[in-house]
Amino acid sequence: MARDLSPRCRRCRREGMRLYLKGDRCYSPKCGIERRAYPPGQQTQVRRKVSPYGLQLREKQKIRRTYGVLERPFRRYFEIAGRRKGVTGELLLQMLERRLDNAVYRMGFATSRQQGRQLVNHRHFTVNGKTAATASYEVQPGDAIEVRPKSRPNVMIQAAVASAPGRRLPAWLEVDLQAMRGRVVSLPAREDIDIDVQEQLVVEFYSR
Repeated sequence: MARDLSPRCRRCRREGMRLYLKGDRCYSPKCGIERRAYPPGQQTQVRRKVSPYGLQLREKQKIRRTYGVLERPFRRYFEIAGRRKGVTGELLLQMLERRLDNAVYRMGFATSRQQGRQLVNHRHFTVNGKTAATASYEVQPGDAIEVRPKSRPNVMIQAAVASAPGRRLPAWLEVDLQAMRGRVVSLPAREDIDIDVQEQLVVEFYSR
């Protein structure tokens, strides 16, 4: 399975914002954005004029890197969103937000989406009573997500649950951290997705 193995703090610095790729470290003074608030590479602190194409590309990369999706799957998400009724950019974000690895992270069972993906792939969760092993699985309203009983002593899950009360739970999810279970209440609305991106620029990027 293909993965982006580039340094995570470098990705955040390139996009100029926190992508929350390293869990609790992103909330601490050790965050790469806090320490070096400029893009990586030589002569990057020199101001340069950014073209419209460059702006569109950066917004696309922000979303893609935030959710840990490579280019081909991301393009496929965009094509599916374009075939559905509604605002394409918002539908794209909604589909990404409904990924199981993201839902696990949002509920507080993982400290980052990447860790959520790892835990899902290692079969630590069930969806509606059945073991789930596909990080890209799209959760639906009414789905019950639970940590498997054998996985509850897992060190990573325990640490994530301990730090979860400090994070905001979106309105489209419900969670009982003590019981280590949660439920999808509804589809995520745009105001529930707290990512500072302009999704319309992504639509323009792929519509060229």
